[in-house]
Amino acid sequence: MKSTENNNESFLILLFWLLSFCGLGIIGWKFFACQEEPMETKVIYVFSTFLAASFLFRWIRKKSSGVKIEKWTREAIEWSDTGVSAVLLAFLIMAFLIQAFKIPSGSMRPTLEIGDHLFVNKFIYGTQIPFTSKKLWDFKQVKRFDVVVFLCPLNALSEEERKKGIKKDFIKRAIGLPGDNLEIKNKMLFINGKKMDDIHGHFLHPTIYPKAKIYKDDAEYQKNWENGDFIYLPAEAIRDNFGPIKVPEKHFFVMGDNRDGSFDSRFWGPLSEKQLKGRAWLLYWPFTRFKIIN
Repeated sequence: MKSTENNNESFLILLFWLLSFCGLGIIGWKFFACQEEPMETKVIYVFSTFLAASFLFRWIRKKSSGVKIEKWTREAIEWSDTGVSAVLLAFLIMAFLIQAFKIPSGSMRPTLEIGDHLFVNKFIYGTQIPFTSKKLWDFKQVKRFDVVVFLCPLNALSEEERKKGIKKDFIKRAIGLPGDNLEIKNKMLFINGKKMDDIHGHFLHPTIYPKAKIYKDDAEYQKNWENGDFIYLPAEAIRDNFGPIKVPEKHFFVMGDNRDGSFDSRFWGPLSEKQLKGRAWLLYWPFTRFKIIN
């Protein structure tokens, strides 16, 4: 009888640790090896993993109810079961409320540096329903100069990235709102005919390149810009002198604060509100740069 109990205990301990390592392995793989997958997809995988783990932990607890096993083993199983719910809740928060984001480039310098870690408020512009373009509970509309995180437009991806189905996030500042008439003259920003006090714009190069004269009129210029055809032009042709254009309804014009080193709406066109993920909220690492993002 004692031998049977020992065998049962050994089996439960082995199953417990096997389950724990498998679960951690799947989570680690989805969040670190599969970095190009969108957060919503990752959370679905994690949700499924924890759901399966929850049922298995409960099965182990039920099987162990009549078995005399070590106290630490039973406590470990119970704590793991509780941890399933806690971690699942944390991942749901990351998917739909707050997302951690790491700055991959210098396009937002000096506001945000390469390697900065920040939290993104994902519900302020509405929580997106997974696998749809619909959003719920939009608390605020995008304001001018909000720092926004969004799904990279397809034409901003390289041909190789598009073939692989890669999806990634961009972070820029919302400059033009729906219906705005926008123009850049010699690096100076004009919106609706008024020169803006562009306190966020940062310029590294004093050279000012003239506007490219390759379109017959403003209508053709607008059409090609909306289609994202400017990505095929030399950067110097539109970097310092751009427009005039009109921001389409339900779209935004976004730029990086590093105006001379940002791949943004000047090149790949207007940003659809459907691609918005949230507003940058808090820079939490490095701790010496801790701040609320404005």
